[in-house]
Amino acid sequence: MSGQTIFDKLWNQHVIAGQEGEPQLLYIDLHVIHEVTSPQAFQGLR
Repeated sequence: MSGQTIFDKLWNQHVIAGQEGEPQLLYIDLHVIHEVTSPQAFQGLR
């Protein structure tokens, strides 16, 4: 057993900058949105 939670494992795999105990920069490889207004929101960003 590694002693890490699933959250810790995912977090550690996606940290690209920063030290432990300080703000860290994460790489987000997938953004899932499940909302009725999402198409309108993304259209507004274009």
